Amino acid sequence: MLIIVLAVTAALFGGFYYFLQEYKVSTVHVTGNSHYTDDEIRSMVLSDSIIGRNALFLRFKYRNKPIKDIPFIERMDVKFDDLTTITIEVYEKAVAGYVDFLGKYMYFDREGIVVESSDGEIEGLPHVTGLKFDHCIVGKPLPVDDPAIFNEILSLTQLLTKYSIVTDGIYFAGDSSITLYLGDVRVLIGDMSYIDEKMMRLKNIEPELSGKKGVLHLENYSENDSDAFVSFEAD
Repeated sequence: MLIIVLAVTAALFGGFYYFLQEYKVSTVHVTGNSHYTDDEIRSMVLSDSIIGRNALFLRFKYRNKPIKDIPFIERMDVKFDDLTTITIEVYEKAVAGYVDFLGKYMYFDREGIVVESSDGEIEGLPHVTGLKFDHCIVGKPLPVDDPAIFNEILSLTQLLTKYSIVTDGIYFAGDSSITLYLGDVRVLIGDMSYIDEKMMRLKNIEPELSGKKGVLHLENYSENDSDAFVSFEAD
C-alpha cells in the first residue's frame, strides 16, 4: 500500500513539475509604454514565483481581464503568443501637462480631465502655470473659466515635441498670451496665431540662446517679413 501511495505521489509531483516547467513564460514582449520601462511593466504582470510565471495560470488570471488601476495607464492587455511567450499591450492615458495644487502634481489630459495625482514630476511633460482654479479632483475636469485652453495646451505640446524643444514650463496669462521658459530665457509667444511658424523659428534660434538670460520676443511674429518681429532682450 505504501509503495502505491509513494508511486502516486511521485507521479503527481512529476506531473506538477512538468506543468510548471513546460508552460513557464520565458519571453515577454511589451508594447505601447513610455511612462514605465519594459521591466517595470513585466513586474506588474509577472511575479518571481514559479506559478506566477506559468502561462496556463496567467491565461486563467488575465483571460478577458484587462489590468487597470495603475497610475498613468488606461489598461494593459495580456496576449498569449504561444506556450512560453506573451505580449503585454499597454494603453497609456493621454497626458497633456500638469499643474501644482496643494503640494501635488495634478496631471490632466487633452480635455482638461485630471487623470492622476502624484508627488513627482514626469520628465518631458510641460509644467503649466497661470490657470485659475480653486479645486482639483482626479477624474474631473480642471474648473477653469475657458476649457478651450486645453486644446491650445495640447497643440502647443505637440509642436514642442515635433520640433524637439524642451521647455521648463508654460505660462498662460489672462489675456490669452503664452510664455515658454527655456532655462533662463523667457519666450513670449503671444497668442496661438502662426504657432507652427513660431515654434519652427524658435527651434532655429534655440542654439543661440544657450547661456543667455532674457526675453525672446515672438509675440508679434508675422509671415510677412518675420525676422523683423523677432528680437532678444537681455536681462
